[in-house]
Amino acid sequence: MLGGIAFFALLGGVTWGIAALLSGNPERLEERLATPTFEVGSTEFVAGQIADGGPLLFQGLVGDDADRSIVLNHEGDDPGRGWSVRYAFPADRDDTCPVSQVEGTARFTDCDGRELGYDDLARPDRVRPLISDVVVIDLRGAQQDAAQDADGETDPSGTTTPPTTSEAP
Repeated sequence: MLGGIAFFALLGGVTWGIAALLSGNPERLEERLATPTFEVGSTEFVAGQIADGGPLLFQGLVGDDADRSIVLNHEGDDPGRGWSVRYAFPADRDDTCPVSQVEGTARFTDCDGRELGYDDLARPDRVRPLISDVVVIDLRGAQQDAAQDADGETDPSGTTTPPTTSEAP
């Protein structure tokens, strides 16, 4: 009986400690609960994967319900340059029209059955690849993109401005 009481006291203390830690800086609570970056893998490996099978589609990386997906692409022979990201919906539609990738290609099919290329996908304002020895997708501004889209503050066509990336001109 004494062991049971000690267990629940310890469990309560640990729970209180976690709550105290999370409430200590409420401005950064979302960042602690949801990682602001997504590490994809080594630059050379990921570039090779894209060269062999087309852009990489990552389901559910963005949004309160993780309902917005990201497409990562690489162009060129230099693994340190030529990276870009897009949202997985057409630039002329919103995120209620997700795309699916035609396997092994850089082609996508949208909710209306239209076939699209990578450049036909929506460009996020604040989502970008960070390139060093590894490819990391910076999602820190993605929640703001999703919130603006939900509030109707973006262009009604669903288009966004190009991200700042290491894309070759």
